[in-house]
Amino acid sequence: MARSRENKIELTAYDDLFETDESRAEANLSKIREIPISEINEFPDHPFKVLMNEDMEQLVESVSRSGVMTPATVRQKEDGRYELISGHRRKKACELAGLETLKCEVKELTHDEAIIVMVESNLQRSVILPSEKAFAYKMRLEAMNRQGQRSDLTSVPVAQKSENKTSREKLSELVGESQDQIRRFIRLTKLVPEILQMVDERQIAFRPAVEISYLSEEQQYTLLEAMGYNDATPSLAQAIKMKKFMQEGKLTDEVIQSIMQEDKPNQKEKPAFKDERITKLIPKSIPRGQETDFVVKALEFYNRHLQRNKAHER
Repeated sequence: MARSRENKIELTAYDDLFETDESRAEANLSKIREIPISEINEFPDHPFKVLMNEDMEQLVESVSRSGVMTPATVRQKEDGRYELISGHRRKKACELAGLETLKCEVKELTHDEAIIVMVESNLQRSVILPSEKAFAYKMRLEAMNRQGQRSDLTSVPVAQKSENKTSREKLSELVGESQDQIRRFIRLTKLVPEILQMVDERQIAFRPAVEISYLSEEQQYTLLEAMGYNDATPSLAQAIKMKKFMQEGKLTDEVIQSIMQEDKPNQKEKPAFKDERITKLIPKSIPRGQETDFVVKALEFYNRHLQRNKAHER
């Protein structure tokens, strides 16, 4: 009889003995789910653009054929809806492919934790515009500051953490940019949208754009008009000069126009191409103003290749 009772005893699994209610809840929240796209909100002030280009067309074809291979990341909000943290391109591709759901991993994150994950996942992109880096660095730095400069949610090993490090120092280590370069990128968020777009399109160089960011919004729009009138963009020296006049309270509309009318014998011509499909294929080592020569030589090489192939077919 005793043996019969003994045989009915069921041993609790080792993992279950040490599993808390909190860890069970976290495990449930981390499951992969198919979530209706209509229930997913975009991330507030998401700094990374979803471009309708050739890469997107290929992604739509892939999603239509095989579905989403890598789940997007979302967090559930208090109202029951979901907030997209990473996977904005995948979500758009699903919408274009006519799908109604998106494969997602649901994570339990605070808003600041979500910002850190969102920025880190998107910085892995192969092509990142200056404006995207600018707002991403700003958002992440602000989130780290609100967290009291915690770094436990980043990839920095525990042994490397130091309570004496500032958030900017930690961000510098994480993204591989100097603190000064991070500061310069964040300055770009002070540019008016039209000038910031010119930076993204490589019409205005990075360093002059940083100096221009110190000008007031009104002064920037005056500069924008002067650039159009003179069909020229400011050199670094001109941008520094305008900033100095501004700091002295002497930067009038007339001064901006006068500076933009200065002769710039060494100024390179503006980039000839704005289409990302072309610009992303031009090596960064090609100096500004020489993009057209590079593309022409590439096309000449390609045409010779076609002619050789035709000759072999005869």
